[in-house]
Amino acid sequence: MRTVLLLFSSLFSLSCFAQQTIGSVERLDDEINFLIDKDAVIEILAEGFSWSEGPVWVPELKAVLFTDVPQNKAYRWDETNGLQTYLDPSGYTGYAPNNKKSGGNGLILDPDGNLLIAQHGDRRIAKIKAPLKLKSPFTTVVDSFDGNRFHSPNDLILSKNGDLYFTDPPYGLDGDDDPLRELDFNGVYRYSSEGKTSLLYTGLNRPNGLAFSKDESILYVANSDPQRNLWMAFDLDNGRLSNERVFFDATHIKRPGLADGMKVHSKGYVFATGPGGVLIFTSEGKHLGTILTEVRTANCAFDAEEKYLYMTSHKYLTRIKLKLCNYMP
Repeated sequence: MRTVLLLFSSLFSLSCFAQQTIGSVERLDDEINFLIDKDAVIEILAEGFSWSEGPVWVPELKAVLFTDVPQNKAYRWDETNGLQTYLDPSGYTGYAPNNKKSGGNGLILDPDGNLLIAQHGDRRIAKIKAPLKLKSPFTTVVDSFDGNRFHSPNDLILSKNGDLYFTDPPYGLDGDDDPLRELDFNGVYRYSSEGKTSLLYTGLNRPNGLAFSKDESILYVANSDPQRNLWMAFDLDNGRLSNERVFFDATHIKRPGLADGMKVHSKGYVFATGPGGVLIFTSEGKHLGTILTEVRTANCAFDAEEKYLYMTSHKYLTRIKLKLCNYMP
């Protein structure tokens, strides 16, 4: 049942006292029961977005931040205040030529509390202080490779040594034939802590979400291509990729959604948004089941204690409660 709604910028945040739910959990293997209780439900926390993306948990705020890419905004949701506008604009400020003028996508925090944003519209990785105390400006982290401007950086992760890894598909441009495009490939990159940009891989048509294994020996990369809808895995050693292989091929799964954002649980399980919602894999690529959100789901994030998984599910912000997992796979 719907509750009294709090209105922020024509969007709705749903009260936690009588929460609206959606979807279900598909259980293909009993191992998933170590992660998600059989009675767990998918809660709708807020709705009314054009395409929600890039969630990140901010411990200092006890809140999840996420973006609405077409609307060029970022939002904050927490238990006390519900939904609030956090950044407006989030990803297009006129910094770079762009006809679509879309907003930020992936979000992460660096060790100094800066919010790093993959900005589709400005075609760069930018940073801003989080939590916001004052209106602080965006500063550029990296915006080009070999003198050519990126298409539209999409998702990003930081290694323990401070290297930034990110993908650069053309979603923020008008496709592969946009005259503003300066690079003739869609790349996976590393921006080192010393400020050097390296091109790591060009073999995916639509590189998207990416994540490290817990020991950072493996890099997972999603490919959001209907004809090759899959996740790749690479051995990672000193910033170099090798031993490329398919981690899981979801091309055969005929449900809404493509391989997209992902997060790795402290026990090594991979939570990857894709066909049907959020697919859950062992570190070896065994598909344990899917959190079926009933809508295309772009990305996900754990809170600090891995008590909840937050999901950006098209027009919704959703979450599901997780179990304290003592099982060692």
